Amino acid sequence: MNERVSPPASFQSDWEIARAASLEDITKIATTRLGIPLEAVEPYGRTKAKIGMDFIQSVLARPATAKLVLVTAISPTPAGEGKTTTSVGLGDGLNRIGKKTAICLREPSLGPCFGIKGGAAGGGRSQVVPMDEINLHFTGDLHAITTANNLLAAMIDNHLYWGNSLGLDLRRITWRRALDMNDRALRQTVCSLGGTANGYPREDGFDITVASEVMAIFCLALSFADLQNRLSDIIVGWTRDRAPVRACDLKASGAMAALLRDALKPNLVQTMENNPAFVHGGPFANIAHGCNSVLATSLALRLADYVVTEAGFGADLGAEKFFDIKCRKTGLRPDAAVIVATVRALKMHGGVAKSALGIPDSEAVKKGFANLRRHLENLARFGMPSLVAINRFWTDSEGEIEAIKRGCEELGVRAILCEHWAKGGEGAEELAHAVVSLAERGAANFRFLYPDELPLAQKIETIATQLYGARGIELTKAAASRIKEFEEMGFGHLPVCMAKTQYSFSTDPELRGAPSGFTLPVREVRLCAGAGFVVVICGEIMTMPGLPRAPSAEGVSLSPDGQISGLS
Repeated sequence: MNERVSPPASFQSDWEIARAASLEDITKIATTRLGIPLEAVEPYGRTKAKIGMDFIQSVLARPATAKLVLVTAISPTPAGEGKTTTSVGLGDGLNRIGKKTAICLREPSLGPCFGIKGGAAGGGRSQVVPMDEINLHFTGDLHAITTANNLLAAMIDNHLYWGNSLGLDLRRITWRRALDMNDRALRQTVCSLGGTANGYPREDGFDITVASEVMAIFCLALSFADLQNRLSDIIVGWTRDRAPVRACDLKASGAMAALLRDALKPNLVQTMENNPAFVHGGPFANIAHGCNSVLATSLALRLADYVVTEAGFGADLGAEKFFDIKCRKTGLRPDAAVIVATVRALKMHGGVAKSALGIPDSEAVKKGFANLRRHLENLARFGMPSLVAINRFWTDSEGEIEAIKRGCEELGVRAILCEHWAKGGEGAEELAHAVVSLAERGAANFRFLYPDELPLAQKIETIATQLYGARGIELTKAAASRIKEFEEMGFGHLPVCMAKTQYSFSTDPELRGAPSGFTLPVREVRLCAGAGFVVVICGEIMTMPGLPRAPSAEGVSLSPDGQISGLS
């Protein structure tokens, strides 16, 4: 009879491990590990820094020479997968085997930190540090993005108050306010109540900051000029004659760019093994495009031999958007992909309850392998050679691990057992050697899933049928009407950014594994003209998440000596 496995006696939490890290001065990391001149390093204390824009622009004039490795994952479950942890472990492993490597990650949002997911600095001995500062406020980038977003909202209502010379239709204002916190009470609001002195009452609402168009623009801009031009192109609403009104019409884009000036400079921190990591930009992949800033990735590709970056949630979301949006708009071309899987998560995809994950069950792993198989097949559609990183948990049995390896072998994909959570870079050395072999073999034949000229509805259907396993899509009347408007305005060439649950290929978060034959319901479409894509909102997904019944915030505390505990 199978029995539960007991946790190791020496188990430590992520924050306990991070607190014991020995950090080097960030200027030393910048100058000695990446060759950044001292005058280009703008320290935020001793362990964080931004990199000066003049230096960045001079570096971007050079061709990129590094190999680019994308880390993605199977569909996430409450059991955990460890994509960021694996990205950090792989970066440390590559440095250990003599490859000059920089890691490029997204900045954590306060919403998940205090909600259900926790922080985004990695885990165990594969973390970027200082973990608590990265997870909480960091260098203030997300606050700057929030403020720029809300400045535009304030200028819209101010314009209405002072006569509305642009003729904005109050019923067709599409710009929403933003807050970097999960707060379902703000999803739909009414603003300007309280009498004539407070303006004209209208319906409004909030998105979480990491889903705002300002965040997307921030992550795609390559210079101050590019940033301001993209902000100018934001469409905030429409007149009664259906003419678009942009941020530049409100004369808001200059002030917005000014608020984002310092934030646009990439942040440099270090891993627990004192290797360089750029942590910059933080869009979610379930409701936004899910990739760190192009500026940070492009800089790293010119300073290192290898660059490891991640895309949010499963490969159906983050990786697809990395390929079809980020790569399409920037010319980036990845050399290899690593897909992270865990025994625990595959057991959940195989029907095992979270409470029973500690009981070995190789048959459930085999059943749940269908989820990993589809993600691997999807990566192949983009011409990406892939590896599987089995992120080991102490509950994993040898039989369960072998079940994953055998399944991957049948697909012609190598699966590698990784122990970077417990051992840091040492536990990812085998993965690092395999990545180098794959990347330097030149096996990548990268291609997009769909061409620019394909109509928007067909782009949505292509993703739904070829990647998700759907038999088709179902557009609401409002969504179909908006798509027609956008195409008539000349935006039909834009890529689409799918917003749906991260927990399933479908829009039902409880439908795990690899479902097929369902219809993908499209509820709404939004035009992000400044970012350069169309957001497609599917099913019941919300662009402002809510807190769970027992939010992570309940376990966070501050000691009398100022030490933060409970972050994960």
